[in-house]
Amino acid sequence: MPTTATKTSAKASKGAATKSAAKKTSSSAKSKSTPDAVDMLTQDHKDVKALFKEYDKLVKADGDAEEKQALALQICAMLTAHATVEEELFYPAAREVLGEDEDLVDEADVEHASAKDLIAQIEAATPDDPYYDAKVKVLGEYIDHHVKEEEGEMFPKIRKSDLDLDVMGEELAARKTQLLGDLAEPH
Repeated sequence: MPTTATKTSAKASKGAATKSAAKKTSSSAKSKSTPDAVDMLTQDHKDVKALFKEYDKLVKADGDAEEKQALALQICAMLTAHATVEEELFYPAAREVLGEDEDLVDEADVEHASAKDLIAQIEAATPDDPYYDAKVKVLGEYIDHHVKEEEGEMFPKIRKSDLDLDVMGEELAARKTQLLGDLAEPH
């Protein structure tokens, strides 16, 4: 399902400016408050990496179990929202513009499935589970691998495409805000 961020021939045939030109124009006018899609996803990666480092410090300091659990659940919520916006919006648009490199999206989907499995295990467990810290650590390692592939391979190719990253960034930000609000509500 195409998003508004993908280039359509119908718009081009109506004489509208190409998405590529729109991307360059809006990217050069960085007075907007929402980062483009790649910048937003990259910032998410940095934010969650910082949380994993904070968790590691708690483990090494034999930190409070409640504090560790709260931090682990924050990591899980952040990753869940991030993965959802990628799967619902970013990856379908990426698949459309990557062509023969769409296998990068397939790999990312598989990596998400592995991460989601660990997230579910962490959310269902408590810090007194003997594997709790190990699960959080392995999740961090999965995410590190995933981030290296996205930032090293997929994102540079997306930047060279005609995907309107500014519009996509707005869509991702809106959906992420909605998801984080939903995740914060008690069930």
